[in-house]
Amino acid sequence: MSDAIFSVGFVSLGCPKNLVDSQLMAESLLSQGFQLAPDPDAADVIIVNTCAFIEDARAESLDAIEAVCEQKHAGGCQAVLVAGCMPQRYQDRIQQALPAVDGFIGLDCIDQAGTIIRQVLAARQPVFAVTAASQRIFEPKGTVVFSTGAHAFLKIAEGCNHGCTFCAIPGIRGKHRSRKTADIVQEAQTLVRKGFRELDLIAQDIMAYGKDLTPATSLDALLTALSDLGQTYWLRLLYGYPSLVTDALLETIAGTPAICHYLDIPIQHSHPDILRAMRRAGTITAVENLPARIRKCLPDATLRTTALVGFPGETDAQFQHLRAYLDAAAFDHLGVFCYSPEENTPAAALPAQVDPDVAYERQDILMQEQQKRVQTRLRHSKGQKATVLIDAPGRKPGELRARNQGQAPDVDGVVWIRNAPQRWKPGMFVEVKYNAFRGYDLIAAPSP
Repeated sequence: MSDAIFSVGFVSLGCPKNLVDSQLMAESLLSQGFQLAPDPDAADVIIVNTCAFIEDARAESLDAIEAVCEQKHAGGCQAVLVAGCMPQRYQDRIQQALPAVDGFIGLDCIDQAGTIIRQVLAARQPVFAVTAASQRIFEPKGTVVFSTGAHAFLKIAEGCNHGCTFCAIPGIRGKHRSRKTADIVQEAQTLVRKGFRELDLIAQDIMAYGKDLTPATSLDALLTALSDLGQTYWLRLLYGYPSLVTDALLETIAGTPAICHYLDIPIQHSHPDILRAMRRAGTITAVENLPARIRKCLPDATLRTTALVGFPGETDAQFQHLRAYLDAAAFDHLGVFCYSPEENTPAAALPAQVDPDVAYERQDILMQEQQKRVQTRLRHSKGQKATVLIDAPGRKPGELRARNQGQAPDVDGVVWIRNAPQRWKPGMFVEVKYNAFRGYDLIAAPSP
């Protein structure tokens, strides 16, 4: 059987950065004569690209691996490969833990997927391709994009230097390393030419972009380079460290029409003692002033953040401090996560581990209060007009799914456009008027 008739399907789990890695593997496979299956169920080989950040992510990855291995045993595919963060993090024991898997691909070996598949299918024995540490950075060509909408994720850097005590990412992904500006611009141009009208800039920390390059550069300089790609499009900034939000960056956002007035900046906590224990003491002042400082420069900014509850030693008083902070800050979007003790992280050895039931209760309190804030804001949106980007057809005739500048793909709400003209298609920017809301979503009609 020749390589050309082997088809490969992907199950990509975790964050958008993992999705970009899956796209990189797909590009490499196509260049080596393989085909991409439209659905994993129809593939000769299935690659499960895993997440291993926290326990819930690992559980999801293991469930997916088990499902595709059962599919293989039932004759549905010839081989199963596991890629990404899980083999990178657990390289010392993952083969023993997953004996039904045919191959393992670490983060620095994703461009070797084709070679590994050939070895697996030829030798019919497991192949292990994982380096001791992740150090490489890859250059996407923009030829393969797994997307269900008009947006594409544009990874600008890899790794992280921050060393938060609760976080395993530096041990998995390695030190921060930036792509060159010219390469990012070239990929952005390719994506826009292919019809994508929103480019979502991602990294473990986009605010650190360019500091490691020679000569050094910055995120605001990159945004300036991306400010004119010859089409109407949006740039969206995702995942930034609070203390690295500079005045220059805010001024660039304010002065560049293509950039959404949207910032995703995880604070993790508000109490100084917890931030110190997290090794995020450098963010204490930044977190305290962050919402007001951004809104002073960008009055219409949409702010997203995440908070971590149940961190070791978190008292009820410290939780109440976070609760009051979030109420005053009134973030537009909020994600709340319960602390997960991760092996080989300093926080796992800290005393006074919080009872998981207490952490879940605190999570529930914050999310219920956030839902009330969101519903108040959405209620006030009734009658407002806005420009939205159409992502996909809706669930019934005459309906379209879209997003406004304050809605990032996959994590925020959407805009459902009803009674849309037939000429309106995915990838178009259109004017609508909000007339209702449901949950976190807005309901709209074409603006008269």
